[in-house]
Amino acid sequence: MEYRPPEIDLNEVVVKYRPVVSFKVKKSLGAQTPDWEDVVNEVITQVIEKVKKGEFRGESSIGTFIYTITSRRIVDHIRQKTKVLRSVPEPTPLPDPCKDAESRERARILAEAIQQLKPKFKEVLNLYYYQELSRGEVAQRLGISPRRVSERLNYAQKLLRKMIKT
Repeated sequence: MEYRPPEIDLNEVVVKYRPVVSFKVKKSLGAQTPDWEDVVNEVITQVIEKVKKGEFRGESSIGTFIYTITSRRIVDHIRQKTKVLRSVPEPTPLPDPCKDAESRERARILAEAIQQLKPKFKEVLNLYYYQELSRGEVAQRLGISPRRVSERLNYAQKLLRKMIKT
């Protein structure tokens, strides 16, 4: 004798179990979660599709069948949200106004100190740091050796440190 699943009135199932599914989903995801109603609709849709396809064989009650689908959909939803959260980069923090002001003040002090240097040191600093030329390119442009460029850079930095500390 062939086993036949019981006939199920889907409208009755929806009316009876939608509140139960809603309660379970809201409790699991939190009522403040905006998509809880979407999850409930997905569960009800899955139940109807599975019953129509004959996947509910009547080996358990329809309530147990719905509870299992609900639990699995809740877990899937949580996993999906967690995966999305992991892939979203952290927002860049807002700049600290104090640090920003300190940085501007240090830049102003450094610019004033550079203006007090002899032209040969200012020129080497400008070419090397601001125009981002290599030591060899600076040497070629100024007609001096790369070693002389290094000496001027080091001496200029030493002078700047001394001027800024006082």
